[in-house]
Amino acid sequence: MIVTTVETVALRSPPTIAPTTPVSEAARRLRRPGVSALPVLEDGSLVGIVTGSDIVALVAETDARPAVRELMSSPVTTIGPAATLSAAAERMRTAGVRRLPVVADGRYRGLLAAHTLAPYLSRHRLEIEWDDEPLRIDRSAESGLTAGD
Repeated sequence: MIVTTVETVALRSPPTIAPTTPVSEAARRLRRPGVSALPVLEDGSLVGIVTGSDIVALVAETDARPAVRELMSSPVTTIGPAATLSAAAERMRTAGVRRLPVVADGRYRGLLAAHTLAPYLSRHRLEIEWDDEPLRIDRSAESGLTAGD
């Protein structure tokens, strides 16, 4: 079985945001094309993540406009760069998230999105182990066929 790790796929590098950033600024950044989440960093370490649905929930529940710290998801479900993509998919499934920040040595390295996994993972797990001789294409001697048949 071929094992593909998180570090071998192209990780997205969305803009990051500080926990003290006003929610209105986070909303502006999330409106940019291709930005679906903002990792929240403090002193270089990942402390949370903010998505558009976090802001929608805030607007639906209150008129307050707090700092990002008040609505970010924390603690964040993360994954290391050496983890397999199937482990990443399983972590997303069990945590109920569509994005996993990649963290190594306590530092944020990028964002792995569920749609990034699709080309690498099948809906059905296929594991084939071959313990025999290599497959041979030329069976002409057994079937009585010759090269010109």
